[in-house]
Amino acid sequence: MFYFDPLYFVMLIPAMLLALWAQAQVKSAYNKYTQVPNSRGITGLQAAQYLMSAQGLENLNVEGTPGQLSDHYDPRSKTLRLSPAVAQQPSVASVAIVAHELGHALQDKTGYAPLQLRGAIVPAVRLSPMIAYGLFMVGFLFASSQLFNIGIVVFSLTVVFSLITLPVEFNASRRGLQMLESHTILDNTEMKGAQAVLRAAALTYVAAAVQSLVTLLYLLMRRRR
Repeated sequence: MFYFDPLYFVMLIPAMLLALWAQAQVKSAYNKYTQVPNSRGITGLQAAQYLMSAQGLENLNVEGTPGQLSDHYDPRSKTLRLSPAVAQQPSVASVAIVAHELGHALQDKTGYAPLQLRGAIVPAVRLSPMIAYGLFMVGFLFASSQLFNIGIVVFSLTVVFSLITLPVEFNASRRGLQMLESHTILDNTEMKGAQAVLRAAALTYVAAAVQSLVTLLYLLMRRRR
């Protein structure tokens, strides 16, 4: 069966190691700077309220969301969702994460094309891996190159999504850091901590893109074999 092909694991192991390293970097940066209070003593929620007012984003809803590092901006409902630690703690990490998510809100407000494109393909991407692997299995079992090819096309949506996500996330971090700097939410030393947190988070998206690209490359090689 092709899913036991040693080549797959040989190709994927470096990508998996990159993903694990990226996750470790995120946890390390978050754990470090969540223990560093910002000089203004404002929580993530207070920073969000201040920046929303300053950036003309008062129409946003703000809600809580369970878990750790589960913070996100939902462009469909115009809602900023903050985890308990980020909302309640006056740390450098909390403010950095809030600024990043509000960067997404600014993207939505200004009609940032990559964000709109990513949102448009989300429904298809949610199902594409399951459908693709089903097609691969059936195509392999019945020696149908046509089904295998269709599976590759369907899986390619996941690759496109991961690649589009890169500029979306990088741009949100850049906007967020600009907000923090222009409104002097953090001092120069604290800004370096915020940059470290967001830089580590960006690595996870790079790792996800690499994994999807490696998987697609493997499928293309398998198709030729």
